[in-house]
Amino acid sequence: MNRIRGWPVTLEEGEVGLRPLRVRDARALRETRLRNADWLRPWEPTYPEMPLRSSSLTPYVAMLQAIRREARHGLSMPWAITVGGEFAGQLTISAVVWGSARSAQVGYWIDRARAGRGATPTAVALAVDHAFFVVGLHRIEANIRPENAASRRVAEKLGFREEGVRKRQLHIDGAWRDHICYALTTEDVPGGLLRRWRAHRDGSAAEGRS
Repeated sequence: MNRIRGWPVTLEEGEVGLRPLRVRDARALRETRLRNADWLRPWEPTYPEMPLRSSSLTPYVAMLQAIRREARHGLSMPWAITVGGEFAGQLTISAVVWGSARSAQVGYWIDRARAGRGATPTAVALAVDHAFFVVGLHRIEANIRPENAASRRVAEKLGFREEGVRKRQLHIDGAWRDHICYALTTEDVPGGLLRRWRAHRDGSAAEGRS
């Protein structure tokens, strides 16, 4: 077993938090995903073991047990996104590779009722800073379908670099789908991604008041 340094950990910025996913999150996960099934289906990889419309807790418990097992083996960091202390979505740093790569991927989703209010980019910034400056990773990728405008806006607001299209990368919503690769390395954010996001957020807010 090769645990990740700095994991498990809870991170916070204002009312937005990241905490390790727990098996007892199964009910909140099921309710949120059922409520957001149509919102999530076009963007999520195909998981036959956890259909979006499943009303049973069993597949959610099994999924949470599996991703917690991956985390114990140093392969991922799976967080619940919380807003005001309430479950609001999921963010995972996955596919962790060490050696000369020191890389990983970030994936995220949020309750549609919470979207567009800055919670997702705040959560991504918290996770990336932790992965870079505590865990010791060097590169984080976010692979997003070209049609997923909301998720692309998150990456672009945070200054992720667009690096090209990965053809038919993942099976989603019944077909193999292209994804745009966005990436950051530690050299891109010497002062931290959260610091960059705060400056962008506060600048946008100031423009809105002018």
